[in-house]
Parts: sequence; C-alpha cells; structure tokens
Amino acid sequence: MSLFSRWKRRPFHFKLSSPAIKAAAKQERKEIASTSAPCYSKAVMSSSSSSALETEIFQYIDVHQSDFIEDLKEWVAVESDSVQPHLRKEVIRMMVLAAEKLAVLGATVNLVNLGSHQLPDGQDLPLPPVILGELGKDPQNPTVCFYGHVDVQPAKKEDGWKTDPYTLTEINGNLYGRGATDNKGPVLAWINAVETFRALKLVECGDKDLHSGTFGGIIHEPMTDLIALLDSLVDPTGRIQIPGIYDSIAALTEEERKLYESIEFDLEEHKNNSGVKKFLYGTKEEILLHLWRYPSLSIHGIEGAFHEPGIKTVIPAKVVGKFSIRQVPHMDLSVVKQQVVEHLEGVFSKRNSPNKLKVSMPLGAKPWLADVNDPLYKAARRAIKTVFGEDPDFIRDGSTIPVARMFQTVTQKSVMMFPIGAADDGEHSQNEKISRHSYIEGTKVFAAFFLEISKLHHHLHELSSMQTNN
Repeated sequence: MSLFSRWKRRPFHFKLSSPAIKAAAKQERKEIASTSAPCYSKAVMSSSSSSALETEIFQYIDVHQSDFIEDLKEWVAVESDSVQPHLRKEVIRMMVLAAEKLAVLGATVNLVNLGSHQLPDGQDLPLPPVILGELGKDPQNPTVCFYGHVDVQPAKKEDGWKTDPYTLTEINGNLYGRGATDNKGPVLAWINAVETFRALKLVECGDKDLHSGTFGGIIHEPMTDLIALLDSLVDPTGRIQIPGIYDSIAALTEEERKLYESIEFDLEEHKNNSGVKKFLYGTKEEILLHLWRYPSLSIHGIEGAFHEPGIKTVIPAKVVGKFSIRQVPHMDLSVVKQQVVEHLEGVFSKRNSPNKLKVSMPLGAKPWLADVNDPLYKAARRAIKTVFGEDPDFIRDGSTIPVARMFQTVTQKSVMMFPIGAADDGEHSQNEKISRHSYIEGTKVFAAFFLEISKLHHHLHELSSMQTNN
C-alpha cells in the first residue's frame, strides 16, 4: 500500500495548417468530462471497542466479498466512456447507478446538473451530473468525504484485450475489466466499507488534403513542421528542452534524496510490468525522482494524420500535435505556458514555413503536495498497518487529479490520495484489472480508516476538554 501526493499534468495542443491547402473537414476535439461520487459518512465508534469491531467488520467483508465483486461486475458492464460523444448516455446511466447505490445505503443523494458543452462541430453534449451524497448530519461527529469517478477511458477487444473489457473476468485472482482499478473498483470499495458499517449498525447515515504524388516536394507540409516541433520538445534522456522550464524547481537536498532510498521498489519487476526493455535511468532513486519529483513531457498523439491500415499517399491539410507537461511544486502555470509558446514559435520561425502555427493550452492544473505528517495521514498509516501488517510508503505520483487541490482550497481541510490498486493494474491501458485481494482488503482498510478517524476524533475531543478544564 502507498499514500501519495499527485502532480498535475497539463495538456497542450498545437495546430499547424497550410494556407495553400483549404480544410475540407473539421477535426473533432475530444472532450473528457470528469464525474464524481463523493459521500460523507459520520463515524460514532469509541476507541475502546475498536479491536473487536475490526474483527467483526473484516469477517463481514470476507463473507460478502462475492456480493462486492458482483457489484463491480455490474458497474464494469456499463460502457461509461466519457471520451466518445455517442457514449455520453452511458456515462449518465452510470451516474444514476452510482446514485442509486448510495441511496440504498440511506444516503441523501443529489445529482447536480452541470449543463452541456459544445463540440467543435456545433453539437451540444450534456455533461454528466455530479453526485453529492451524505450520510448523517450530527455536527458533533467527524466527517469523512470520499471522492472518485465512474467514467472510463475507451476500450475495445481489438485494442489488445484478452477478455471483453466490459465483462468483469476473474483470472488467477485478478479481476479484468475497464474501470476495475480506475476508478469503479476503488469507489465501490469505499461504498462497501460504508455498507459494512451500516449492516453492522455502526454508522449513522451517509481546408482539403493533397495528393503527395502531385504536390509532394513542392510545398511546406504541415506534418513535417509538426514532427520537427515535437522533436524539439524533449531530448533522448527525457530532459525537457524548453528554456527556463526547470528554473523554479527547488534543488534536491541530501535529506530529501534519502527518503527515496527507503521506498520499496523493484526496478526489474516494474520494468517487466510496464513491458519495456529499458528505462532512461538505471537506479531506483533516479527512476523515482524522475517519476515523481521532476517535471516530464509526454507526447500523446497527432490528429489529422492518416492512421488506418494500408497506404494513403495524402498530405494532410492540418495536423494537431498533443503533449502534456507534468507540473511540480513551484512551477507557475502562466510562466510555463509562455515558455512553451515562445519555444515552439522560435523553432517554427527557423523553418521559414508559410504554414500557420497555433499553440493552445486547453487544460491547466497547479501541482499539489500534501503534508504527510498530518493526523489524517497518520490515521491512514495505522489502518494500513492493521490490515496489511506493514507500514506504507509515502510517495509522490504523476497522475492528474486536479480536484485534490480544489478540495483542499475550498474546504481548508487535509486531502489524501488513498489507493488500493497495484502498479501493474494498467489503468487507461489494455487488460485493466484489480486483484480480488486488493479489492477486498482495500475495502477492509477503508473500514479500518473509519475506525481510526473515530479514535482520532475521540482523542482530540478529550484534549479539548482537558484544555478547557485547565
């Protein structure tokens, strides 16, 4: 198990279009709508009975694990792909299912309508609602808010899946299916934990293309310009080539470097799980530093280029290159955007191309770093120790969860990423999975966390009473 902070990855688009070629068709921009399912629970347990309660809770979870897996199977079967417009109705259906699941627990549930957004072709697409669920209203009890999403990335069997991505399939203790680990399984694990408390009565509820044979060799091709621009962004060692991008990053101290030495991390196992032959760096510490602490730049794709099987000797009229930069603490979004634009425009100007360049940043999120010495983290650490018998590693992570910083800013409360999946679960990839062990034991650790929060609240209440009496 690990507790971690999330860096923010910021996507950039830049378009290249040729004034010599008039576009015949507009490229549809993909929109990803985030969905959420927070639920507020209020724990009322006393610390004196927590050990016996843990045993009772864990036994209930073990006995009902088949039911919990059936729930996950039902959720995975919903093709809640938020990328493809024609599947938006399935995302909304998934939100309704999640809301119903919370309502069965006795939660007060509201589906908040977020309206719609317009696609480049003029089509209005409804945004999925946000679920707000609440269990219990006693202000004297501690409140825990958990958040997750139930939309997924696209998945097709022909992409390389061994099983139907929307049929949860258990193989050798692993549960394969799109959304199993990102993020339907973990959301359900939280709900399963709340369901356990409720069942045991422990919780109060909560222009045109051109032929290359005719025009090849006599025009400035947008694709050639694009490839040159993409190639200028990062060198073979992974270092970003945009001037000034590293200027604001804090220097690595020896004390901080030592933190990476104690983290359990098998370099060869991670290499095998990722399916690559070689990493850019050869030591555990360097891999983790570049994975978690330093900014990175990844190129994600090109729109407008022919990509189907076979040969099509076409010169694209317009192409769009997509890449993102992981933001880390002290990086300024506006400064980074300016650095990117100036770099690309500088490289493009040296090509003496008559094509047009447009650089845009459709999404940007500030980095977020948590205080792992906060009592919330200590409570989670104890819960993990109870269930797994080991202390967790405190790590940083480069995935994009912009809502974490938003929650922390709005609530002025501590926020924590609490994963139950594994590094090889393949979120966003083919054959996504979550192991039965992670799913069921993850449910237990969430339940144990509720108990720890209750004990923490009880302890803080006693301290407050003593200070008042003194």
